[in-house]
Amino acid sequence: MNRFAYRTTGLAIKTIAGLTRARLNIHDADHIPHGPTIFVVNHFTRIETFLLPYHLHRLTGKPVWALAAPELFVGRFGRYLEQLGAVSTQSPDRDRLMVKTLLTAEACWIVFPEGRMVKNKKIMEKGRYMISYAGGKHPPHTGAATLALRTEFYRQRIADTARCNPPEAQRLIDRFELASAARVSPQTTRIVPVNLTYYPLRARENALSRLAGRMVEELPDRVAEEIMTEGAMLLSGVDIDLRFGEPIEIQKNLSCQKIQCDIQSPASIGFDDAIPSRKFMRQEALKIMQRYMSAIYRMTTVNHDHLFVACLKKSPVSRIDKENLKRRVFLVSQLEVDSGGVYFHNSFDKTQVHLLTDDRYRKFSEFVDFAMEKGVLASNGGLLEKNTTRLASMFDFHRSRIDNPIAVMANEVEPLTRLQRRITRLCWQPGFWLKRKVSRLLIKRALDEFNRDYQTFSTLKASKPKDVGRPFLIKGDRRRVGVVLAHGYMAAPAEVRGLADYLGKMGFWVYAPRMKGHGTAPEDLAGCTFQDWIDSMDSGYAVISNLCRRVFAGGFSTGAGLALDLAQRVPAVEGVFAVSTPLRLNDMAARFVPAVDVWNRFMERFNLDEAKKTFVDNHPENPQINYFKNPIAGVRELERLMSSLEPRLPLITAPALVVQSREDPVVNPKGTEKIFKLLGSTDKQMVLFNFQRHGILLGDGANRVYRAIGDFLDHLRKRPSTASPAVGEPPTEAAPKRGEPRVEESN
Repeated sequence: MNRFAYRTTGLAIKTIAGLTRARLNIHDADHIPHGPTIFVVNHFTRIETFLLPYHLHRLTGKPVWALAAPELFVGRFGRYLEQLGAVSTQSPDRDRLMVKTLLTAEACWIVFPEGRMVKNKKIMEKGRYMISYAGGKHPPHTGAATLALRTEFYRQRIADTARCNPPEAQRLIDRFELASAARVSPQTTRIVPVNLTYYPLRARENALSRLAGRMVEELPDRVAEEIMTEGAMLLSGVDIDLRFGEPIEIQKNLSCQKIQCDIQSPASIGFDDAIPSRKFMRQEALKIMQRYMSAIYRMTTVNHDHLFVACLKKSPVSRIDKENLKRRVFLVSQLEVDSGGVYFHNSFDKTQVHLLTDDRYRKFSEFVDFAMEKGVLASNGGLLEKNTTRLASMFDFHRSRIDNPIAVMANEVEPLTRLQRRITRLCWQPGFWLKRKVSRLLIKRALDEFNRDYQTFSTLKASKPKDVGRPFLIKGDRRRVGVVLAHGYMAAPAEVRGLADYLGKMGFWVYAPRMKGHGTAPEDLAGCTFQDWIDSMDSGYAVISNLCRRVFAGGFSTGAGLALDLAQRVPAVEGVFAVSTPLRLNDMAARFVPAVDVWNRFMERFNLDEAKKTFVDNHPENPQINYFKNPIAGVRELERLMSSLEPRLPLITAPALVVQSREDPVVNPKGTEKIFKLLGSTDKQMVLFNFQRHGILLGDGANRVYRAIGDFLDHLRKRPSTASPAVGEPPTEAAPKRGEPRVEESN
């Protein structure tokens, strides 16, 4: 091994990293032992050939050698591989060299147990590991296990003969070209399973494939496929998850009496002699191979593509409802996250409610578009129709990553039997049962999160009773129409309880989610972002949309902004009402927030935390609900929410009601008028009250506000389930003229 080659490789990898968008994520590197190690790795791309030795060298501090296909050792590249520590699988001294370097612990080794690149990722057949390739099928190789067993066989034999049979010990030392028995490391060989998973897998024409096509006439199909696949992965951006499993101890596999007899035999044993215990060594090698193959593929990093395609494949019907497919993927991810046993891509670290709302990260839409492009899916009305033959594994091996990558994704998670069982159970459950499971899970999770946050942050001085902050559900009639109802800033679900009860008596289902950071203590709110509040609102929408056929959204103050944001992102919201939306603030404390925020950052830079101003005093209208301290960071997040919402208001087309008090001391009515004008809804109205307070959903006259909101929702409820009124439908008597403000005087 030439250390200069490692440095050269490092520079090459850094250069490539600068030109590509690939991201390497290393997991559980602490599983790597300090002694001689054989890394057994799944083999899917040529990338592993130069990527792994370099990164493993950085992690272990030792040379890392690898076995490589003999056809690679041609010309300058072949000589470079030899300098880097690669050894041809057909080298006559291969095994002796490997055993020697492991005995002395001077190097670690990489072995691909599949024996070749498995481009179709088909490694299982009838519950057994079986590698499919262009020439047929074969079981995984036991080479790594055999190598580890032979190394430990000779480690023990040299130690034993050094005491009882010095001539034989010296012969072995000479055979392995060791200076003395002391050069044999006392550390034992271990096998570390390693999994590499790539996401997303999108093979397309790219700059590298086009360049290769211009430079080389009649590029072989196999080479063209590799450049197209791996070039797209590197240039378009791919996550490479490198995950290490628990080391496999080898010593106990030599405890068999027959093997121990050969280790202690006084006879001279040559390196390639057929020893009496050879049969038992093979049996142990098979056991070890099964262990590391199972460990390798159990560590597959599961991503959204895997879950979508697995649900498609397990579905007992060919026509699949899009929303039910998303619900199944959501439930699979949540169940597995809770119970463990599956390694998920880091995109699952965030809440997966986006699958049930606006698909803001395009996980579903990108997969469906790609599956349609590859002929796996077709659109049939509002349903997806799957092509079962395209999900089968019978396709050209060397073209599989280009022609049928969806089936490759399905093959990759086939060994994850626990995950497959869960998916199978969910795919056989009807749509109404999926909705029930989703709503129950989200309600339970919201309650658990509240209880956990309350326990963490609540104090006797700053916190209200738990009933104030707990999210709640009011059941209406026949699951027809539901409302997701959001409370305001520094408040809690109890703030909208009166309105929720009023709507419940009208027959509406109402769910009032708790916005993250609220209902506990100001310190909890200080650590939240407006995206946390959006996630809370989305969870609330997901609850009510899985309980009811139609959904309206509404809220008070900051909750009104969140309701408008939801209506813009989720077309299924059929109507929205916003009460006292804080587009412009009158509160003097809020005006000083930008300056205080700059001051805090300045103090933080100089580590003067004691000089930072984290809270300002709050004098709430409803002290039984609201916080008495207002976090500076929270006001900044409120401003960011409204700044992001304002340019999107024209995109809201659902019927809308805007409610405001003319003499609101906190929210400037001019902001509400601006919201009304900017809304893209053709069916909209604005109602103004003359209350001299901000919290108009509580206190005297609140029933008048409830009535205006109830009339608006009742009007929408009587219309067909569409954003525009049905042809010929007469206006209801209680509905005001649309598109014009209505002023209602308070007593």
